[in-house]
Amino acid sequence: MVKIDLITGFLGSGKTTFIRKYAQYLMDAGNNIGILENDYGAVNVDMMLLQDLMGENCELEMISGGCDKDCHRRRFKTKLIAMGMCGYDRVIVEPSGIFDVDEFFDILHEEPLNRWYQIGNVIAIVDSKLERDLSEEADFILASEVADAGCIVMSKSQDASPEEIQGTIEHVNQALEKVHCSRRFHCEMNGVDTANVIHKNWDEMSKEDFDRIASCGYVMASYRKPEFEAEDAFTSLYFMNVKMTEKELREAAEKILSDPECGRVFRMKGFMRVDSDSEDGSGLSAWAECDRRKWIELNATKNEITIRPLHVGQEVLIVIGEELHEEKIKSYLKI
Repeated sequence: MVKIDLITGFLGSGKTTFIRKYAQYLMDAGNNIGILENDYGAVNVDMMLLQDLMGENCELEMISGGCDKDCHRRRFKTKLIAMGMCGYDRVIVEPSGIFDVDEFFDILHEEPLNRWYQIGNVIAIVDSKLERDLSEEADFILASEVADAGCIVMSKSQDASPEEIQGTIEHVNQALEKVHCSRRFHCEMNGVDTANVIHKNWDEMSKEDFDRIASCGYVMASYRKPEFEAEDAFTSLYFMNVKMTEKELREAAEKILSDPECGRVFRMKGFMRVDSDSEDGSGLSAWAECDRRKWIELNATKNEITIRPLHVGQEVLIVIGEELHEEKIKSYLKI
């Protein structure tokens, strides 16, 4: 049977970055892998960031769009059926940051998937500087994503203080308590990680660290679901062909993420083409004559705004959050 791993994590937690490292570890161990990007209602932004992994031992698949939950569920199952015939040793599923984890388990217990796939691990990625002022809906999503996890892998821990890391774990436990889940996570701060929380600079992770992650398993935890649907609580806005400099994009992202009039914005991501002759002082000239200077990638949360050159992209910026005010956001993007 093909082992299948689910990588969960709230919006902007770092799932795609982790998958790059985890997939490379699996390939180095001789595994033939498939990666399924399962992003409800979105274009394939995250999949484009994994393109360079594609090769003899790694293939990428994508589910995007889906006019409703049932349509999306059918596409998920159909894609897994097709992937089950490809001879993979392991399949990695990256869902959206507002994913109902129960859907993953439910589909894998249906025919014929229950004969082809064996659930390997549920790995939850949690930002070390997790925002504390989350809505009830966001706290539920967070709790549902960690409830079944074999382990939590904390992102950006090298930039967080021990107090921030401990505070994040406490917030996770409070979110679990809200949904009447008995699970709790614990994190030692003396340099020794407990069995279910890993906080370490990802660039310094060893093979032993990944061995531990790759064998963490999963837990079938019970918790109470609220009446709302995740896709009803969160909204994605798509903006095509935005024209700005890198400096203007950074300033716009800062304002959109911090201005309450824009709504509760959790994440901005996407790509933008930049004029190679731009003289805005952002360092674009350092890209010399490389084609990569023509594209930049935005990945932004309240804790961190990252803009970097990229060799390929598509003209789209995505804003994700709750109660978003489109016209106000457009004003910052100069649309």
